Amino acid sequence: MPFRAPWQTSRVDQFATSIADLLILIGRILLAWVFVGSAYGALVNFSGSVGYFRSLNLPVPYLFTMLTVALEVLLSVGLILGIATRYCAILTFLFVLSATAIAHRYWEYPAGSQQIGQYNHFLKNISIMGGALLILATGGGRFSLDRRLIG
Repeated sequence: MPFRAPWQTSRVDQFATSIADLLILIGRILLAWVFVGSAYGALVNFSGSVGYFRSLNLPVPYLFTMLTVALEVLLSVGLILGIATRYCAILTFLFVLSATAIAHRYWEYPAGSQQIGQYNHFLKNISIMGGALLILATGGGRFSLDRRLIG
């Protein structure tokens, strides 16, 4: 369902409106790609991922790693295919909010490269949460399994 403004729109607005469903698809894929990469990295270096969770003093780091990878795969598939898209968007928002609160508390690091790195992760996660809210608002668009299943 394209979005229409009640006032005269610019050429950019008209262009974006005319391909809104394609842009939503591309946005879903780009949003999911961070989870594809993260899950792949965790699977390839599973012991390193467990070690990272251990360094955060989380209980049962092995279980946290397993759950994180499973959730990242679920989110990736759901967002890319556009199935249960709005639920995936909510789950993405909550997952990234939790990850940010647990792992990217940049203010706890001494000034320098570590703090800057954590701050950059913090900002990236804020952006991901913004993208998740946009997908929550738009839904999966025409190029989604949600649309195909509902009709």
